[in-house]
Amino acid sequence: MLTNLGRAILLSAIFFVLLGLAYPLAETAIGQGLFARQANGSLTSHGSVLAGQSWAGARWFHGRPDADNPMATGGTNLGPRSTVLVKAVRQQIALLQKAGITPTPDLVTTSGSGVDPDISPADAYAQVNAVAKARALPVAAVRQLVTVHIKQPQLGFLGSSYLNVLQLNEALAALR
Repeated sequence: MLTNLGRAILLSAIFFVLLGLAYPLAETAIGQGLFARQANGSLTSHGSVLAGQSWAGARWFHGRPDADNPMATGGTNLGPRSTVLVKAVRQQIALLQKAGITPTPDLVTTSGSGVDPDISPADAYAQVNAVAKARALPVAAVRQLVTVHIKQPQLGFLGSSYLNVLQLNEALAALR
């Protein structure tokens, strides 16, 4: 006969095997079997489409200014009266204007997560002329590339239209 201590140990061992080993292994198998791309981080040859990337130079579309350090997630906690925020936004506006890009609100402000991988169609279209000029491509071809990569809201009404910057830049690299 088992004592109370023996029953507790046996029950703990059973639940450890079921919930600590069998369940996680089953979940992993289901995830890898049905959703392998997503379970492995939605990786492409240039990184994950789930995290913002830094792109150097005018030859690429750029995301929000928060993608400089994908390991440092989170917002800046700077409020609208912050002189640091105002200075950073003014610097970003100057950089964009110097590159021939009309600044949009999302191109000069950071996201709440700190690693937003997406931009709005307006942000992408604002960069079309500069990217086309830097790559010596026809503006119409780059504009068409942006149009093709716009993802619509889920179910047609949940959220806003957006483009994933990584996927857009990979398509841009393939454009000849």
